[in-house]
Amino acid sequence: MKFKTFVAIYYLHRIKKASFFKKIYIFFLLPFVYLVNKFFFPNINNLDHYSLKNQYLFKKDLKFLFEFFNTDKGEFFYNQYQKPIKKENCLIKGHNYHSFYEKYFSEKKAHNINILELGSFKGNAAAAFFFYFKKAKIFSGDIFPDLFTYKSDRIKNFFINTSSKIELKQKLLTKDISYDFIIEDAGHYLKDQIISLFVLFPKLKSKGIFVIEELDFPDTRIDMNVHNEKPTLRDILSIVKNNNDFDSKYITTDEKNYFINNFKKINIFKGKYNEIAFIEKK
Repeated sequence: MKFKTFVAIYYLHRIKKASFFKKIYIFFLLPFVYLVNKFFFPNINNLDHYSLKNQYLFKKDLKFLFEFFNTDKGEFFYNQYQKPIKKENCLIKGHNYHSFYEKYFSEKKAHNINILELGSFKGNAAAAFFFYFKKAKIFSGDIFPDLFTYKSDRIKNFFINTSSKIELKQKLLTKDISYDFIIEDAGHYLKDQIISLFVLFPKLKSKGIFVIEELDFPDTRIDMNVHNEKPTLRDILSIVKNNNDFDSKYITTDEKNYFINNFKKINIFKGKYNEIAFIEKK
């Protein structure tokens, strides 16, 4: 983990709220805090090597794998958002998305597929998908790719800012690759959710699935929709399901029409706390 990543994740919110003298105090201490935490940074796990001694993981379902690799997509996980020096042994209840993922992903478990994951964080979900899909290639993007703690010949980790439409187009839309599954689990901001779906839907293969986690965040969290804009992606999907029209300043008419003409089915489920959408393509 780079120093600037450490600051952005663990201290930026505190710096913004701090008084002038408190900011000076924080900036003075930060290099020392970073060096101490550096001793507790996790090692990079090579999954190609790790899998040789743990073949049993290829036979496990997503409920097991999500918990084994400590992703909040499953039923329980250990707090992965604390500073490295803090070790918590108390299990937290996760989103309980595993049953929904299992329903949509199980049919392609043995296939040669491509998965695009937006919002990879430490790579815990990517590691779970590595074992669930034995032949999959996984493309994991995040604004902090240096957090990623896994590597494999089947996993590519890269920088992506999902709030930038230009970057989504340049880094993903122009590439000669399409995906069986696209998972949007990045910032969860109103704009990010909308442009990720409508810009990248053409990159989804026929009969592919586009997943949006925490779909309801822009409707329920002020920090995800500061200006209370409408429509949110949740609103848009409801409107489309009812065969009605909508307008959004974040997408073009061509992007909207492509989606409307090519989606097959929209299903929204409630996990333990939040909603998750699965959108099937024709």
